[in-house]
Amino acid sequence: MPRKEQGWVTFQTSEEERKILEEFCNQSQRTKTEILRELVRGLGHYSSSAISAPAKKDVIKDAYSAEVEITTHKKPLKVSSRNILKGVVKRVITGAVNTEVTLEIVQKVELTSMITRVSAEELDLVEGTEAYAVIKSNDIVIARE
Repeated sequence: MPRKEQGWVTFQTSEEERKILEEFCNQSQRTKTEILRELVRGLGHYSSSAISAPAKKDVIKDAYSAEVEITTHKKPLKVSSRNILKGVVKRVITGAVNTEVTLEIVQKVELTSMITRVSAEELDLVEGTEAYAVIKSNDIVIARE
């Protein structure tokens, strides 16, 4: 069966782009397919009619930049999870036991996690600070340097 019928996508890249992707894959310990699928799935949050072509490029660049910053950070977090997204704390709603923390990963893409009040205090999570969403199959964990 031809690749097109199997859902394959083939495209050309420059040598520089290929090196960037390979380095990113090595650092994140993920395959090229995993990285590219993740980037494409991230585009699903945006309708084609609502975003102009330049804005779409910015979304891809922002998502890629956020991931590259995490994996190329001088002191990377040592965790078993492979899905780590850098973001900015947008909301912190503190309850008696738990705290709801919302991170903006890229423009208009937010993740919300319930963590203990004590954890939120220890991480000093306040609006405007940078933090990481660490995603492990069924849970989102918030981390900070």
